[in-house]
Amino acid sequence: MHARKQRRSFSGLAIKLGLLFLCVYLAVSFVCAQMEIAAKRQQLENVTQQVEAQQAQNEELQRTTQADDEASYMERVARDKLGYAAGRARFHRWRRDGRLRRPPVLFCGLRWLAP
Repeated sequence: MHARKQRRSFSGLAIKLGLLFLCVYLAVSFVCAQMEIAAKRQQLENVTQQVEAQQAQNEELQRTTQADDEASYMERVARDKLGYAAGRARFHRWRRDGRLRRPPVLFCGLRWLAP
């Protein structure tokens, strides 16, 4: 009778330990899965922002190509991205060290004017 009770208590203990380890494993797996889901959501948000920015840029280029106004587009690009000015307009760009940054003299009929 005593041997049977020992077997039952040992098998009951083994089942309880097994269930405990299974619960701990499932809890750790759940937490890891939640952390991975949060990271993937952040990646999705970043990619969504990149897609929106690219779509805005594509719309801008689409409007530019459909406008058939290449001269105004070139002037805008030269003014905004390359630092040129048209006519008597004055446009200054300064370096971080305080010196004036001068682009090349001619580009598509636009010129840089000295201060």
